[in-house]
Amino acid sequence: MRKIFFSVLVTAILGVAAGCGSGSSGGSTPVGVPTGGSGNTLSVAVDGGPIAGVNYQDAAFASAKICVPSSSTCVTVDHLLVDTGSVGVRVLSSALGTLALPVETDGSGNNVNDCVQFADTSYIWGQVESADVTLGGEVASDIPIHVIADPTGFSIPSTCNTGGPDEDQLGSATTTGLGANGILGIGSEPVDCLACDPNFSSTPIEGTYYLCSASACSSTLLPEANQVVHPAAAFPVDNNGTVFELPAPTSTNQTTLTGSVIFGIGTQSNNGLGSATVFTLGTNSTDFDEFTTVFPASGGQTLTSSFIDSGSNGIFFPDSAANVPVIQCTDNVFYCPASTQALSAQNLGANGASGTVSFSVDNADTLFSADSSDAVMQNLAGPNGTGTCSGTVGQCTFDWGLPFFFGRNVYTSIDGQAVPSSAPPSPWWAY
Repeated sequence: MRKIFFSVLVTAILGVAAGCGSGSSGGSTPVGVPTGGSGNTLSVAVDGGPIAGVNYQDAAFASAKICVPSSSTCVTVDHLLVDTGSVGVRVLSSALGTLALPVETDGSGNNVNDCVQFADTSYIWGQVESADVTLGGEVASDIPIHVIADPTGFSIPSTCNTGGPDEDQLGSATTTGLGANGILGIGSEPVDCLACDPNFSSTPIEGTYYLCSASACSSTLLPEANQVVHPAAAFPVDNNGTVFELPAPTSTNQTTLTGSVIFGIGTQSNNGLGSATVFTLGTNSTDFDEFTTVFPASGGQTLTSSFIDSGSNGIFFPDSAANVPVIQCTDNVFYCPASTQALSAQNLGANGASGTVSFSVDNADTLFSADSSDAVMQNLAGPNGTGTCSGTVGQCTFDWGLPFFFGRNVYTSIDGQAVPSSAPPSPWWAY
C-alpha cells in the first residue's frame, strides 16, 4: 500500500508538528525489546498493517486497551499507527465494536467533535469521548480520545473536509481508508491543539474542534483539559516522554521488524538518556516543535520546518534540494533513482546542537516489486515540496519518517513535563 501518512496537520496548529536532530548517524542501536524497567514497555511491530491483502510498508503499529472509564468493560484495539508527529489516541469506531464510551459535550446538548487534516489533503472526523487507555502496563485514566467515524444527520463541515480522501474507515485493497485501526500520537506536546485553548486565542481554529447539534456543527475553542491528550502525559508515572526503539533491519528489505515504545525518560533503568544528543525544538510560530535540516549536508538548502515523524512511511524532502540524481517515480509519491543514492543531511537544534545523518535512497518501484510481503524498507524516500525554501512550509521541510528510526533510540520529551537534570527543558528530541 503506497500510502504516505503525513501526520503534521495542514493548518500547522501549535502542538501538532514534531521534530528534532541528532549528533551522529549511528546513535545507540537497540537489539530488541529492552530489559529492565517495570510495566513501561509497549511492543511495536512493523508488519504490513491490519488489512488482508494490503501491505502498508514502513508503518509501526501497537495495541491499546480501551475501557469505559472506571469499569472492566473494555476492548483491545490492535494496529494503532505509532506516530511521533501527532498527539492523542484516535480509534476507528468500527474497531471499538459495541463499546459505548461517554461523549464529551458542552453542557448544552452539543457534542464535541474533532477534525484532523493531513498534509496530503486527507482528513478524519469524529466525536471526542472519554476512556481509560492502557498501553503496556501504564494506564491513562478517563482521558479524552478521538473516536473516528462520520457523524449521522449532517455533512462534515467544509472547513474540515478539505477535498481530499475521507479516511474515517479502515479501507481495503479497493477503497480509501486510514490503513490502521487508529493512531497512537506520542508527539512533543501534552494536547493536540495548544492554539485551540481560549487562553491562547480568541478565534476558533478552523479544521480542529467543533460543537455539533443533531443537524449542524460550528468551530469552537476548547480548553486544554477537554482536548484529546497525549496518553503518556496522563500516566501517574513515566509521564515526561517516550523512547521509540527499533533495531536495525538485517537486510535492506524484510518482512517484519519488532521493537518497543518505552514510557518515561530517565525515570527507570530502561529509559535513561545515556549518550544521546539532545536537540531542543523551536518555539516560534514559524518553527514550533521543529528543527532545521541542511540538505545536502555540505552546502545544501536550509530547511527550517523539519521534523522527525514515525507516522510517515518514508523519508521525504524537496526534490530540488537534493542536487543529486534522485528522480520521482511515475506516481510522484516516491523516488525512483536509477541506482542507490548515498545521501547525508545535517540536523540543527534550537540549542545549537548539530550532527550529520547518513541515509540511502533506493528505487521505490524496485522495492515494491521485490517481494510483496516486505513491510520493512530501509531506503524508501519521496518528494515533499519543490523549489527553494522561501517561507513556504512544503518547500522548507525535511520529514524524517520511519526509516530514520531503524537502528536508533529516539527520545521525545513532552512540553512542560519535568526531564532529567542533565537535559535542557522540554520539548526536545534526542537520539
